Amino acid sequence: MELILKYFKDLSEEQKNQLAKLKELYIEWNDKINVISRKDIDSLYLHHVLHSLAIAKVIQFTPGSSVMDVGTGGGFPGIPLAILYPETNFHLVDSIGKKIKVVTEVASALGLKNVKAEHTRVQQVKTKYDFIVSRAVTAFPAFVNMVKKNCKSESKNALPNGIIYIKGGDFEEEIKPYGKKISLFNCTDFFTEDFFETKKIVHMTL
Repeated sequence: MELILKYFKDLSEEQKNQLAKLKELYIEWNDKINVISRKDIDSLYLHHVLHSLAIAKVIQFTPGSSVMDVGTGGGFPGIPLAILYPETNFHLVDSIGKKIKVVTEVASALGLKNVKAEHTRVQQVKTKYDFIVSRAVTAFPAFVNMVKKNCKSESKNALPNGIIYIKGGDFEEEIKPYGKKISLFNCTDFFTEDFFETKKIVHMTL
């Protein structure tokens, strides 16, 4: 938790309490349903929570915004973002039912009213959102093709509506075809930990 408070100093007491509960909840659920690797659970706040919250260093969602988290897994980046933005609606989807069960239980235990978790494939989702977020679930061009139908045309945030993708490593070739629609943000601009050395946030206008 100290790690989160280092970079997010203006949290309410409720937000601090919700974030503090995450480790206990994920340890409990991970013992039943493995959604986070055993070695990663010890680094939950660095590898998953803070990594997810890198998006909050790129955009502050306006109240009433809608966000879909595709391939949410155990709830990342959706759950940490939902804690940070209680007035933004988050739809967390994953094609693996047991992962969505964990997301549902964690969101319920935290009292998050702004989270809807659904066991489905994104190809079946017809709703439109301001943003579609994800942590590198597939090659970027394939992801764009899957979700471009889900983006609202009218923007109300500081960034234009589109995709916000958390990605690591070298992927210049993947984003080259999209030219000026792409903005890249280095996580090292926000966080000093070595873990973020190759991590980036990709924003693409749709």
